[in-house]
Amino acid sequence: MICADLDALAAALPRSGAVAGLDLGEKTIGVAISDLRRSVATPSTVIRRVKFTLDAAELLALVTAREVAGLILGLPLNMDGSEGPRVQSTRAFARNLEKLTPLPIAFWDERLSTVAAERALLEADTSRKRRKEVIDAVAAGYILQGALDRMVQMARARDDG
Repeated sequence: MICADLDALAAALPRSGAVAGLDLGEKTIGVAISDLRRSVATPSTVIRRVKFTLDAAELLALVTAREVAGLILGLPLNMDGSEGPRVQSTRAFARNLEKLTPLPIAFWDERLSTVAAERALLEADTSRKRRKEVIDAVAAGYILQGALDRMVQMARARDDG
């Protein structure tokens, strides 16, 4: 089920359970997974892309093993907020994935997530080789953490209002 927004995703999720964030690239899929209370995103792994059926099988095996309750895909909007070919590719991936899993799926604006991930890895004095290995998972962590923080804000606003 593809959710219209994070509110719809939150409504579709059980009270607790991990959520996975995905940074879809042409060659890799960065994966981050939250804690059960959905407060902290942790970079998990990078899946090397081969073709959709194999990529989806590896991803779904991972989310099943980690008992993930929902998915958040980074949406690579252009800097002006418009949608380009990469957004269309991400939406197509979500539509194809939706056919293979009952997990709710939502999107989160990923602009500058890779830049933030690169900066954090540089500040941590990570070697160039190691940065290349983990950048996509760290970017997925930024995507997921942004979405988790927004979901907390929305829940607080509902509770206060």
